[in-house]
Amino acid sequence: MNPTVRLCLVLHNHQPIGNFDGVIEQAYQDSYLPFLEVFEPYQHLKLSLHTSGPLMLWLAENHPEYIQRVAALVAADRVEIVGGPFYEPILTMLPSRDRVGQIVKYTNWLQETFNTSIQGMWMPERVWESQLVRDLVPAGMQYTILDDYHFLAAGWNREQLTNYFTTEDDGHVLRVFPGSERLRYLLPFAAAHETISYCRSIAEQAPGSVLLFGDDGEKFGTWPDTKVHVYEKGWLRQFFDQLTENREWLHTSTPRAVISETRPAGRIFLPDCSYREMTEWSLPVSQQAVYDDVIHRLQDSPQWQQYQQFMRGGFWRNFRVKYSEANEMYCRMLEVSRRLESLRETDSDAALLSQAEDHLYRGQCNCPYWHGAFGGIYLPHLRNATYRELIAADTMIELSSGRDETWVDVSSEDFDKDLLPEVRMANDQLIAYIAPARGGMLYELDMRAVQHNILATMQRRPEVYHKKILAGNTTSHEAAASIHDRVVFKQEGLNERIFYDCYPRKSMMDHFFDSDISIDAIASGKALERGDFVALPFEAKIRRGQGKVQTQLRRSGNAWGVPITLTKAVTLTAGSDSLHVTYLFEGLPPGRPFHYAMEWNFAGLPSGADDRFFYNSDNQSLGQLGKQIDIHDTNFLGLVDQWLGVSVQMVTNRPASLWAFPVESVSQSESGFELVHQSVCVMPHWIITGDSEGKWSVSLDVVFAAQHVPNARVSSELVRQ
Repeated sequence: MNPTVRLCLVLHNHQPIGNFDGVIEQAYQDSYLPFLEVFEPYQHLKLSLHTSGPLMLWLAENHPEYIQRVAALVAADRVEIVGGPFYEPILTMLPSRDRVGQIVKYTNWLQETFNTSIQGMWMPERVWESQLVRDLVPAGMQYTILDDYHFLAAGWNREQLTNYFTTEDDGHVLRVFPGSERLRYLLPFAAAHETISYCRSIAEQAPGSVLLFGDDGEKFGTWPDTKVHVYEKGWLRQFFDQLTENREWLHTSTPRAVISETRPAGRIFLPDCSYREMTEWSLPVSQQAVYDDVIHRLQDSPQWQQYQQFMRGGFWRNFRVKYSEANEMYCRMLEVSRRLESLRETDSDAALLSQAEDHLYRGQCNCPYWHGAFGGIYLPHLRNATYRELIAADTMIELSSGRDETWVDVSSEDFDKDLLPEVRMANDQLIAYIAPARGGMLYELDMRAVQHNILATMQRRPEVYHKKILAGNTTSHEAAASIHDRVVFKQEGLNERIFYDCYPRKSMMDHFFDSDISIDAIASGKALERGDFVALPFEAKIRRGQGKVQTQLRRSGNAWGVPITLTKAVTLTAGSDSLHVTYLFEGLPPGRPFHYAMEWNFAGLPSGADDRFFYNSDNQSLGQLGKQIDIHDTNFLGLVDQWLGVSVQMVTNRPASLWAFPVESVSQSESGFELVHQSVCVMPHWIITGDSEGKWSVSLDVVFAAQHVPNARVSSELVRQ
């Protein structure tokens, strides 16, 4: 047999729900458009293109000419359109009905737009579990693309991975292609001739082989330094020139053509897996550090090539353990999906349910549910976008179920899937979720009018890459490098901004501190906790009244070893955009003072802009939300985001001292390490002393206004940088 090889080039272009228009436009100008312009004249070359639904819809609206040019290449049989779930979810986290629904919906859209049949799909983040087969095949998929890492983890060796295989579940058979990790690291970072040489070596060893490159299209222009390398220095033209010059033995093809013209290499059953780096990122941080150390030690061993395929990290689903915020989004998504499914069986408004379904699918976009070399869950605008879609779907579900114009309801069930009950309080304005077993904290608060979860916060946690930041290492690259290899600091002094939180950054969390504690100690997470109320279980009771509901939470605990009982109650009224919260301490020893602080966090109110600020009861500005505030003897604090159209007002019935400060994470993104504003923490605090009966109480009204956002004047009150 002549030494030939088929090379399938599969580009995956993706932008998440909630990404900024300017960012997507830049990616279009840097990657998607120039790649197309370079590719079009090479009439002998073929490739496959997967564009995620969020990006495809953006292109259809903002650059329809791009869609038309791709369609012309499809008609010329030079481009195969690869399908998948519409809004790029990790399929393993979806109910079966939503997997099938997303795939079928996108298949129909693509077939209508490009006048072509869709036979295969891109597997988002290549997160694989065998039970997916029973949904993918009925959804119309004949093949999918994974990594060779999946096949190596099953025990195959690289020499066997020169074709596609079949796999089966519940009687359904699917073709699976192993994407080459070697090609992923060669393209576009190595010289073009190195890829040709690698393909030639495969052709000589196993004539008639199939090689598949499947990776992000953003590698070709959007990733750091690649625009100059790929286009200005001509790497892509050189690569296409060499593919053309060697086309007698190196045939560019598509997976669709391969499965129609060749037989599979055999049957395989793959373990639960994703690409290699993802398995590393999903490990607990302590084990990730151990894993990294083991890998680095073994890489210098002569037996590394034998060992490598048996080195595996963690399991994607454990991101929901690593980041409780990911689990909160996931469980919220499941709740919306379940409620939507129950209404499909009724005579509810079909048009509203269809809109709710689309919002649900958008809220399943994978990017904010995990974190690795990309910002992922640490990016507030992605978390906010997910909740925006889920809240919109929730509101449409309520409308389709025939709710009155104003209403209020309360229910209790295991919303976060930990076998412990949570409480959901909802009306036509707000949705509040309370976790009695976790310190009686308020962990989600949705504003329907602006579709915003003001508790989409983020706890500051250790990350394995923090060691690099604390060591102060920086790396510069004269040539383009993979984002997995770059160490770049986007700001100075990041090593001094790494702080960790002992508890989630949520609300209605109860602290006891030393009397002389400073705001700096509080903001840095270094304050010692002197009570046991902040994370331990409260007993909960639900009360229903005329036009209002209440959740009462009670705990007998201690502060400084002194037994104290705390009862706090949250009341929500029909038609209201505020929560009324009361606190009662009992059992306080006579004459014994305690320093008590009540923690609230507000997300989606970013710092660094003059239209996002604190204000007092006279509508005077107290400074931007990125500043620290330490004030005393006040009953009021307001926070405003005029761009979002949100104002939060906190009013107490007795004067308080008050701390407020930004919560910022030091996290990793494609372009380097950066400081990211996550939320604003507000802590009213008091030195409390019991009365003659050992009691002390306070009440708080928190108003979440989506209208009448104030324009504040400048105040001379104490505001610290």
